[in-house]
Amino acid sequence: MRALPVRMDAVLVQALIAAALSFAHLHDLASAAGQDGWKAWAYPVSVDLLMVAAWRRLRSGESKAAGWCWFLVALTASLGANVATAGLLDLDDVPAWLRILVAGWPAVAFLGGTLLAHGAPKTPRAMTDTEPRSTVTDTAPQAPATEVEPPVGAAELPPVDVASAQPPSAPVPPALVALARKVADEHHARTGTPIDTPTLRARLGVPLPLAEAIAAQLT
Repeated sequence: MRALPVRMDAVLVQALIAAALSFAHLHDLASAAGQDGWKAWAYPVSVDLLMVAAWRRLRSGESKAAGWCWFLVALTASLGANVATAGLLDLDDVPAWLRILVAGWPAVAFLGGTLLAHGAPKTPRAMTDTEPRSTVTDTAPQAPATEVEPPVGAAELPPVDVASAQPPSAPVPPALVALARKVADEHHARTGTPIDTPTLRARLGVPLPLAEAIAAQLT
């Protein structure tokens, strides 16, 4: 599959310009600190490569503490060179402490790049977690299957009369029967028909079993 060409947009152009300026500032600072020739050009390369390695570690999903640490170290070196070459530092008279920092930077960059590129690999825990564990039940001999006899069917019971099995209805108070009789007479006088159980239950406000028992005594 053919790779797509790099899209030249404003953001990429801006990044290239910023990288070129930072590269030039680092070269000027290294040259002013006594690193002449090819060594002055190697300093900005080491700073940029350390920053790229730290950024790749942050994007890889591994331990981000080391990535952030070395990214800040490279960023501090780059920003320090930019500020130092902006007129705040006399490049003709570089202080001794800055010469020491510039001279010790290759060792720092080498250490950071090595730690970022050759970090400790992750232990494959997935293999250890999914290993089957031997149990006693795997090696224990299984007993032969025995045929289970079907249970003998129970003898059929004679049918039970539902009407005789129902409990007797509770006795109705005489006062309630008298009230129900009065309500039934009023209903018969008004409609000409005997009162039914649902109407009697609604007029008296009693449960349905009690209304049925009252209606049975009114007939």
